[in-house]
Amino acid sequence: MAAKTLGALRAPRKLNRSFTVSFILFLFLAVFGAFMVLPLVYAINNAFKPLDELFIFPPRFFVRNPTTDNFYDLVALMGNSWVPLSRYIVNTLFITIVGTVGHIILASAAAYPLAKFRFPGSKVLFSIVVMSLMFTGHVTAIPNYMVMSWLGWINTHASIIIPSLAFPLGLFLMKQFMEQIPDALLEAAKIDGASEYRIYAQIVMPNVKPAWLTLMILQFPALWGSDGGNFIYSENLKTLHYALGQITAGGIARAGVGAAVALILMIVPITLFIISQSNVIQTMATSGMKE
Repeated sequence: MAAKTLGALRAPRKLNRSFTVSFILFLFLAVFGAFMVLPLVYAINNAFKPLDELFIFPPRFFVRNPTTDNFYDLVALMGNSWVPLSRYIVNTLFITIVGTVGHIILASAAAYPLAKFRFPGSKVLFSIVVMSLMFTGHVTAIPNYMVMSWLGWINTHASIIIPSLAFPLGLFLMKQFMEQIPDALLEAAKIDGASEYRIYAQIVMPNVKPAWLTLMILQFPALWGSDGGNFIYSENLKTLHYALGQITAGGIARAGVGAAVALILMIVPITLFIISQSNVIQTMATSGMKE
């Protein structure tokens, strides 16, 4: 019964739209899409520009004499570091993957009972989550550091990963999406003998896929671009963003290397977005349905 209901929710719906309207909409989106992709195209061209083209005035948008010297110089500079480049990459991937996946699991697991169960204090808990959205990272920076210090997590990856798990926007977004799932679907699964954990994993999470993919896109770049700040002091625990940032601090002579660094740091989050964008912008599976 639950499987049939879920299949009905996922059935595609056809849009009643004329060819003219579709063409105008496509043209409108194409123009704005081309305009928004210009910074990426400019960054790619800058990464392959020699120094004389980087400092030419007026600046040129497209590279005239492309070269890979900027990337070779970057590899040479990183090769002279006493901490290997692979170590920075492993640290960054560990922080990014664990923090992103952990946040999605924790936010969804906390949002499910708040969205589908009524228990004493549920409204108060959700109100606290909503109020916490008003506080920026600058407001909570000092309390966050004090808590990490009390727990003994300063100079560890946990000082970056653990705070990212409590990102309040994730819980808020997951709860709002889960509330749109019909209760009849969950009740049908319970009649079929499914446990709450199975309902959460096999019914709720697939139906809120746009929500947790959106969280992934929001959380991944934030952790990928983290340099450790005031929490990590050991060079062996530093991230790729910190290492590349130290290289680009060498002045004008490293402008070409800086352009290569900018491309490397932005290409990974952009690739992730391109892969998952179709799922993020799709309509919620249960939107427009009534119990």
